[in-house]
Amino acid sequence: MKTSRRKFLKGFALTSAYLITGGGHSLSAADVLAKKKKVVLRFAVGSDSHYGQPNTASDTYISDFVSHINSFHQQLPLNVCVINGDLIHDQPELMNQLKPYLQKLAVPYFVTQGNHDRVSAAYWQKIWDVPFNYEKILGNNVLLMMTTSNEKGEYLSPDLSWLESKLNQHKNKNVFLFLHIGQQKWTANGIDNTAYADLLQKYSNVKAVFHGHDHDQDGEKMLGVVPHLFDSHIGGSWGTPYKGFRIVEVLKDNTIQTYMMNPVSKINETTYR
Repeated sequence: MKTSRRKFLKGFALTSAYLITGGGHSLSAADVLAKKKKVVLRFAVGSDSHYGQPNTASDTYISDFVSHINSFHQQLPLNVCVINGDLIHDQPELMNQLKPYLQKLAVPYFVTQGNHDRVSAAYWQKIWDVPFNYEKILGNNVLLMMTTSNEKGEYLSPDLSWLESKLNQHKNKNVFLFLHIGQQKWTANGIDNTAYADLLQKYSNVKAVFHGHDHDQDGEKMLGVVPHLFDSHIGGSWGTPYKGFRIVEVLKDNTIQTYMMNPVSKINETTYR
């Protein structure tokens, strides 16, 4: 088996840096100072709000998510937040109802299409002012947002031609890829995409891939040397016992740190070198 170019160290830290106070969280001064010195990019990833799903408190779920992100941002500043698919639950008109909630985020946010975001490319562009596939460049880091579904809600491969062109364009940068649906049969809800796996192995600068879709997953799966990270769920009717989100930190030495917030305690911390 090929040895990973990223030696990853796994730990478990419940409130190791966080002091829980009144339902929120705060950080020790020493922890904040240390992270400010080391971190060059920090972003959050949440998925599966399923806004408008019948018989769920979806307004409360999305309000809580925004509140937790903004609270975290006050302690440790975030550059961006990505909502990685299944923003709504099937009905296109829900997009306009969801958007005002996301506009309350205190940080820039990006979105990807999931299988329950059953809208056309034109409607998506109208609401979010981006196409289904797009990039955001943040210094030496590139975030690639891609659709893995369509208006019918099918489980699909991302556009591999578009992906390959972007990977070739950004060979000298760190690349982070956001795909709602997993492209390997690691879970009951993933798909088996050999062409995707073959393509990804050609690019050593792909630092991580992020998936939603599987609400009960909050860990990582390795595809060769590329970690594929799941982030639980921020809404919906099933999944992990908590509704949380993932934090990713790129350090000055190009090490990647990531952990889950559940949503006010830090758990499942992992470091990739």
